[in-house]
Order: sequence, then C-alpha cells, then structure tokens
Amino acid sequence: MTLRFRPYKPAGAEFSSDKHLKQAIKGILGYKPGNINLYHLAFLHKSATQETNNGIRINNERLEYLGDAILDAVAADYLFRIFPTKDEGFLTEMRSKIVSRVMLNKLAQKMGIDQLIQLDNPSSGSFRSSKGDAFEALIGAMYLDKGFDFTRKTILDRIIGRYFDMNDLMNQEMNFKSKIIEWSQREKKQIQFVVLQEIGSGYKKQYIVELIVDGEAIARGQDYSIKGAEQNAAEKSWQKINYESIDL
Repeated sequence: MTLRFRPYKPAGAEFSSDKHLKQAIKGILGYKPGNINLYHLAFLHKSATQETNNGIRINNERLEYLGDAILDAVAADYLFRIFPTKDEGFLTEMRSKIVSRVMLNKLAQKMGIDQLIQLDNPSSGSFRSSKGDAFEALIGAMYLDKGFDFTRKTILDRIIGRYFDMNDLMNQEMNFKSKIIEWSQREKKQIQFVVLQEIGSGYKKQYIVELIVDGEAIARGQDYSIKGAEQNAAEKSWQKINYESIDL
C-alpha cells in the first residue's frame, strides 16, 4: 500500500513539498531520502492523524516503535564495544542516558527535528514528548529507507559522535527514582514501588516493578535487579508526569 500525505507547513518552517523535506533531512542527517513518504509519516504526530482512502488512520507511532528498537540496539552495541570491561549495570545506565525521553527531546530541538513535526495544535502543552517521538520515528524511517548498516553508521557519525561526550555522560546524574521521590514529597503524593513478578532464574532472573502513585498504577519497569527495575519504572513515570501531561 502506498501512503500519500497532504502537504503541510509546520510552525516556523516552510516545508510544504517533498523537495523541501528532502533538503531538510539532508541538512540534519547528511543524506538524501529515497522514499520521502516514510519521512512525512515520521513527522506526523498522532494529534494530526490522517486517513487513507481505505479508512486506515496513520501517524508516526509505528515508526516511533521501530526507531526506538533500532536506537536501543545501536547504542547498546556502541557502548559494549567502547567499554569492554564495564558490567551490565553500567552499560544499561549509559544506554538509558542516551535514549531517555529527556535527552531525545533535547536532541530533536538541537538538530531542528522539532521544526518538521506536524501537530494538530503546536502550542498545546500536552505534546511535550512529540520531539523525542519524532526523533525515534525518524530513525525508524531511515531504517526502512536505507537499511540497518546505513542507519547504524548515521546514528554513530551524525548523532552519538556529534552530540555525546562519554566522559560527561558518565558523570551525569539521572536518578529518576530520586526525582520521583522529590516530586512526590513536593506534591504531597503517596508513592510505592511494587515488585509484580520475577522472570527466569539464576543470573537470567529479571524483575518487573510497578510504580503506584496515590493508589494508581503509573508505569512498569523491568531489569536484572530490583533497583534497576525501579529506575526504569521511575523514568517512564517521570516522562509521563513531565512530558505527557497526565493528571495526577
């Protein structure tokens, strides 16, 4: 099925044609797109969902899902290679710093990706995660358009190589559990981390932890340690509280 999109003009930019969008992608990532429809789709936020002639509703959520997996894999491989003596806990924490929603939102803004996003109402505060979502969707579009090897090289050369200093990253504090605790005390909320399940056994055992705020389940995290699972749940909850405008 071929997807075609209505021309759009995001706030602050004049990307009303395929040609202009191709130029924008080349300026951001250094290559000329092949299938431009993938990139139109990557910047189509769910608030601006379009409908095909067959009645199928389309937006960038599927590409976001794909890009998230690709970015995770590339970051994990990169860290594994440059830190050959570090353990799984260190590598997981470093990867979390690279792919966190807070970081991806900042990157999208630095790279100009935010100027390409098609939103139903760009001024709405409920779309604060749209930048990071579009960033991941762009990775997904690149992967489908150019393949994994090309995408991996572009991520390493044009993103990780340009915007990340590993020494600085190691020194960054990203303790989301502490942030959640501070937030709960400030907002007078009752929070609880609950271990829901243990998966596997021995050194392969993983834990699933759920964060509950005032009796309401907010997010789940999974890791090889309870502490790591709590951090994952806390990060997802922090994203929801700060970037998805959930009502708590």
